[in-house]
Amino acid sequence: MTPAPQSGAAPALRPDDHPATTAYIGLGANLGDAAAALGAAARTIHALPGTRVLHASSLYRSAPVDATGPDYHNAVVAVRTALAPHDLLSALQAIEAAAGRERPYRNAPRTLDLDILFFGEQVIDTPTLTVPHPRLRERAFVLLPLAEIAPEQVRPEWLEAVQDQHIEKLATVWCEGL
Repeated sequence: MTPAPQSGAAPALRPDDHPATTAYIGLGANLGDAAAALGAAARTIHALPGTRVLHASSLYRSAPVDATGPDYHNAVVAVRTALAPHDLLSALQAIEAAAGRERPYRNAPRTLDLDILFFGEQVIDTPTLTVPHPRLRERAFVLLPLAEIAPEQVRPEWLEAVQDQHIEKLATVWCEGL
């Protein structure tokens, strides 16, 4: 296993560590320039060792769920990565920290939130990582962008269950340079 990143650096990647896998990552932010933060995060994810962004959804705006604060901007990216799941999680948490992410309480407003939604076909349930993401079926802000780039990952009944959640697709270009 590749060691955890130090000082916000991405983990070193050795080609034999892990076969490349397609993963889906949810991106969200509701503090500062959220669209710019998501764009910077997508470019940083694209630059991770052995990782490339394959597809990016449109940018969406929605009210916070189970929280207060400004509206969120959300998107989903599909990546192809040779990082192991926990190494990808560590890299994403380092990107969040570099963007000023703080975790003062559950569902606090955030400068950046990066969640692994799916990691290939793997089912992971550890104290630090649960995949598929445990609440993705309850969140329109995850399901709509995910359905846009990977409709096979989203069941119609999941979309039906969140149809009453207000979400707005934005015309903003948010991930230039990928």
